Amino acid sequence: MINDLVTDQRVNKSCLALQKAGYEVLLVGREQRKSPPMDERPYASHRMKLLFEKGPLFYAEYNIRLFFFLLFHRANLLLSNDLDTILPNWFISRLKGCKMVFDSHEYFTETPELVNRPKVQRVWKRIEGFVVPKLDEMITVCDSIADLFREKYSVKCHVIRNIPPRKALPQKGDKLALGLPADKHLLILQGSGINIQRGAEELVQAMTLLDDCFLMIIGGGDVLPILKQMVEEQKITDRVRFLPRMPYQQMMAYTQLAELGFCLDKDTNLNYRFSLPNKLFDFIQAGVPIVASHLTEIEKIIRQYDIGTFIENHEPKTIAATIKEALADTDRLAIWKQHLAIAAQELCWENEEQRLLEIYSRYS
Repeated sequence: MINDLVTDQRVNKSCLALQKAGYEVLLVGREQRKSPPMDERPYASHRMKLLFEKGPLFYAEYNIRLFFFLLFHRANLLLSNDLDTILPNWFISRLKGCKMVFDSHEYFTETPELVNRPKVQRVWKRIEGFVVPKLDEMITVCDSIADLFREKYSVKCHVIRNIPPRKALPQKGDKLALGLPADKHLLILQGSGINIQRGAEELVQAMTLLDDCFLMIIGGGDVLPILKQMVEEQKITDRVRFLPRMPYQQMMAYTQLAELGFCLDKDTNLNYRFSLPNKLFDFIQAGVPIVASHLTEIEKIIRQYDIGTFIENHEPKTIAATIKEALADTDRLAIWKQHLAIAAQELCWENEEQRLLEIYSRYS
């Protein structure tokens, strides 16, 4: 894995599933200068400290370091999380004759960071086109992305959605103890990828029109410096609070306090169009109704269970009006809450894990 491992719940759940399948697990990632310490886990982990933290030199350094790390460590099965770790895993699997599973957490080559950089995008597409057709099977996060891989490379592609466990909720946080206002509607935007083109800027602008609301932004991402500047310039520091990335249990204590959660990604690239983000399922498990944009996989879940509503565009006035309408309709909120309880029973990691264990059992 190319991130610092601390908050990546999908990777953690995959490691725990591998343990259940009988494997001795070693999780490999990197440690950044500002990375939180690793929490205690029932499997081993190793984080590499790199000279570079971003850009092409970072990717080159990490992949070279990962190659030699894997070369000198024994493994029967390699799990490559996302395209940016696939090359060293592929070469080592061929050199050592061990098996490899590729888990694509997103449609990497169509992320906004690459769509607007065609030369860099071509490099990653070539890597994808070199390795993926050679795989017998792979894993990804939703039906739409699985269909893209199947059509493009004729590879068998399993869908394992990134859903939290059913019984993982901590005790709900206390507003007073957490320094949150008791007299305002609490809203939440969370995630480790609060990035451009995900509606965060427009949501913050909408807060200028919502004096009875308080927005919690929890996590990390490249748009956060812009958001913080906007909050200062708009003089709404009393309506928006930024909280850093934190362990899942701690984050969910905040999440459960929210009256609405947001999935506002824009349909600007295939990766966002077909995204099925962790936060959607976090909101479901926490019983928080959702306000979302019209994206294929997200809309399918929300409409199937009737657990939220949609914005018709990303204008701040539209977002603010949608929030006001949702909060004012208490009967509808109550229905959403009832349906969220049903969805939480069905959309849980316990069900997804069974399918994942079936895949891993074929490699043992």
